[in-house]
Amino acid sequence: MTKWHIRTPLGCKIEYIKEVGEIPTQNVTKQPNYKMRKIEQQMNRALVNRKNWAGSNTSVSYNENTDCSSVYLHGHQIATLDHKNQALKLSSCGYTTNTTKSRLNAILDEIDYGCKVFQKQWNWYFRSNNNQTVDFMDGMILSGGNIL
Repeated sequence: MTKWHIRTPLGCKIEYIKEVGEIPTQNVTKQPNYKMRKIEQQMNRALVNRKNWAGSNTSVSYNENTDCSSVYLHGHQIATLDHKNQALKLSSCGYTTNTTKSRLNAILDEIDYGCKVFQKQWNWYFRSNNNQTVDFMDGMILSGGNIL
């Protein structure tokens, strides 16, 4: 049996297995559906490292006294991370836009992996890492993927 694999330009791993007398089969390793923007990667780096950062329409502000980081989009506070308790407060600030949703999902990907904010028929929902789906509410607080 001969086995080899290649990586596509998008990072997908394609594995070929060839056995004598058979046609090679192709197994594709699942690629995450979410591609994080560069600004979101920088935002997450500042969030995790407790740093102040600003780029374009997004900024992160760290408060040493409370040990909390706040994420702002167009000057509106969309997320607050309590580093000590690993609690995360989310808000759309009334702006249910794709950009707000993308920033929140980037933060969730970094802090509470498996959680997601999504939209269905104009309504926003939150899915926890144990696949529990609830209506998204501004000010909801998460800890360990669970809603408090």
